[in-house]
Amino acid sequence: MSVISYAPVIPRGGGGFFSRYLREISVAGVYLLLLLLLGIFRPTFFFSRNTAQSQFLLTWVSAAPMLVLAVGMTLVILARHIDISIGSQFSVCGIVAGWLAVKHVPVPGVVLGTIAAGALMGAVNGFFIAGMGMPSIVVTLATLVIIRGALTWITQGATVELPGSFQWFGLSQGMGQAMMIGVALLVFGFFAWMLRWLSAGRAVYAVGSDQEAARLAGIRPRRVVFSVFVLMGALTAVAAMLNAMQFITIYPTAGKDLELAVIAAVVVGGTAITGGRGTLAGTLIGVVLLVTIAPALGYFHAQSKYFGPSWAKAIQGAILLLAVASDSLSRRPG
Repeated sequence: MSVISYAPVIPRGGGGFFSRYLREISVAGVYLLLLLLLGIFRPTFFFSRNTAQSQFLLTWVSAAPMLVLAVGMTLVILARHIDISIGSQFSVCGIVAGWLAVKHVPVPGVVLGTIAAGALMGAVNGFFIAGMGMPSIVVTLATLVIIRGALTWITQGATVELPGSFQWFGLSQGMGQAMMIGVALLVFGFFAWMLRWLSAGRAVYAVGSDQEAARLAGIRPRRVVFSVFVLMGALTAVAAMLNAMQFITIYPTAGKDLELAVIAAVVVGGTAITGGRGTLAGTLIGVVLLVTIAPALGYFHAQSKYFGPSWAKAIQGAILLLAVASDSLSRRPG
């Protein structure tokens, strides 16, 4: 039977709007509070006379690649899996995009070639996880190491110097940044619509909630799981291109530790690590909150020696731990 025809709607639980979306509302409240504090104590975060662009805008530019990655990771986690190989995939896709650009391949060819490389790596993960039934944490840990080692051996640690025409895809910096944010929001909007309105999206919730029940409803769980890993690879390629277009040099270590930040953003945004529950709206809020923390700490550092950007990862880790703990407590029987 077809996933499109037989995927059931998976409810997010009873109660009113606030009870159903408490995590998303809470994280949005924290983000708005952080912006309010910045507006009061460091208004130059939003507008600086010494720079053409505000740090607030730049945080959204830096959030664009991460949001695309987080959309893919949300799909994977909703299906009750995990992908910790995306950092290595991100590095490979960046290098592939650079090599194609250096060979003067037209931009559409660079885009298609890079997405194909990402989808292929995602398909390899999907084959072992969905096809062979292996645990996703084991498979993606293995591919993380294999891909990173292979990339180091192939490149010998050398960077790729991009042609000037590749930066911002030939647009001005302002237009290029607007395009980055626009592409990220387009990806977000499409998959949010898919999860909400298409049976294929609801099938992801179904598989993550109860795989056997999904199978009895006519869904093919293996096909769904394979598909989300292919999508994860393709979206990783899109994110890598959005990142690469900002620079003139691509490093083979560009994606190191990226998977931790992406998983943190998804879980903080309310997606249950056990699968079957979460929204992309929450993911968006989680992304913008986490990418704002480091620059915010940099601004607050001028006010107090106790704050500084070096605390960013520790705070992100603490927020992730609190998010997982709150999920565990909410699911514990009274």
